Amino acid sequence: MTTSIKVWAAQIRAPFLLLSVFLVLIGGAVARAEGHFDLLHFLLAMVGVVLVHASVNLFNEHSDHHSGIDHHTSRTPFSGGSGTLQAGHTTSRGVMAAAVFTLLVSFGIGVYLTWIAGWELMLFIVPGGLATVAYTRWLARWMLGELAAGITLGSFVVLGTYFALTGTLSVTVVWLSIPPGILTALLLLLNEFPDVEADRQGGRRHLVIALGWRRAAVLYTVSLAISYLVLVAGVVLGRLSPWVLLALLTLPLALKAVVGALRHGATLDKLVPAMGANVGVVLGTDLLIAVAYFIR
Repeated sequence: MTTSIKVWAAQIRAPFLLLSVFLVLIGGAVARAEGHFDLLHFLLAMVGVVLVHASVNLFNEHSDHHSGIDHHTSRTPFSGGSGTLQAGHTTSRGVMAAAVFTLLVSFGIGVYLTWIAGWELMLFIVPGGLATVAYTRWLARWMLGELAAGITLGSFVVLGTYFALTGTLSVTVVWLSIPPGILTALLLLLNEFPDVEADRQGGRRHLVIALGWRRAAVLYTVSLAISYLVLVAGVVLGRLSPWVLLALLTLPLALKAVVGALRHGATLDKLVPAMGANVGVVLGTDLLIAVAYFIR
């Protein structure tokens, strides 16, 4: 039993599911700060988002196994797939079944929350479901993977959680949904650097392949700066709580990630620390935004 749990935890890339938890926390924190909070619906939203995140990871693992991508990647703790299918610890049919099951359960939770909050919630749920299925097979081959992930597994999670709890949207939550969307896209972008050759051979065409690592590193740097500037601008203009500046505590990690990307984008062993810093930036910034509104 213990071995099976470890295998499937690796297969769904369990540590990365923290991203979904923190994104839901942001939407829930803003709703609570504005006087709207239901613990049951909040927890259901979190379970639903975590399941759909697990689903997209499973679809991705299944597809990359069959396209051969995961047979040629140089695995790091942050990229290259889990290796679970390649090692024979799980089966292709089992992974696909798990992907479909988690997606359907997540959609069922979404239907219930839509019944509670309003049909508009489906405007966030349906694109997320479509992106889950289409990401690896189509979006990642049309240079739309990063954008789709940023919108559906970033901004839409924050907005959808808030809407599920309030039945509406506010200027504050729309503003706050922008940095997490950018950061989610950047999490994917930097993790693509080591897999360029394997991805190209497997038929993918993402931004790092299209731009080359140097220009992709510049894009990463500029986009990361924008995510922080959006938060600062929100405070200066009186749209966001000053507590949101807590998110600036991740700036040292951001600097490490940027320097690593710009200097070592083509050198895997030197890039890995930057990739780790990038994970810290994304998760840390999202968590601190949520904390800012829980203590507001």
